[in-house]
Amino acid sequence: MSDEKKPLVLIRHLRKAYRRGTQVVPVLDDISFDIERGEFLGLMGPSGSGKTTLLNLIAGIDHPDAGRISVDGIDITRLDEETLAAWRARHVGFIFQFYNLMPVLTALENVALPLILFGLSRRERQERASLALSMVGLADRMDHYPAQLSGGQQQRVAIARAIITDPTLIVADEPTGDLDRQSGQDILDLLERLNQELGKTIIMVTHDPKAAERAHRLRHLDKGVLTHDPA
Repeated sequence: MSDEKKPLVLIRHLRKAYRRGTQVVPVLDDISFDIERGEFLGLMGPSGSGKTTLLNLIAGIDHPDAGRISVDGIDITRLDEETLAAWRARHVGFIFQFYNLMPVLTALENVALPLILFGLSRRERQERASLALSMVGLADRMDHYPAQLSGGQQQRVAIARAIITDPTLIVADEPTGDLDRQSGQDILDLLERLNQELGKTIIMVTHDPKAAERAHRLRHLDKGVLTHDPA
């Protein structure tokens, strides 16, 4: 079987718990499923169900207590911290609910920031960041600071930053959660375009049923267990 036909992400028997003093709080319980290459997957569930924890494990931000996660043939659960950080920088694009932009940097500088790890010249970083901002419709806002941008515009900057390294995987944690309805729809349109036109694999955590409708497939978590996988 060629790599193109294999699932991009394989998750097997994943478990995660957190300690609160002497108490152990289980978060994920024996999670196993695949994510296809080029898929737009939605993760839903009530607050505290483990959605963000699962997203963080897939993105290599956190480590499982047991189980395996393979992304594009690499078992990321076996990587040491340094190797995992380098893998994450090159292969995962992050989109957060509250944008996580640096307030003292312009839109262009925020987007170019991940490229510092790639050894590119300042001019090359700026050229790529300019192209990414143009792709998300912000060619005329490159020199603006986050405080000078609307919430929807800030999220577009965050998306440009997420795609600047041409990542294998884009993970989005409540990307429309802090936006008004129209801005949220615009962001979902943009994610859909990245998926359809650039073939980006996207995993999106959301509590919004309207946002979830954009996904190809939904997985539901409840108390750390996958409960529903419609055909």
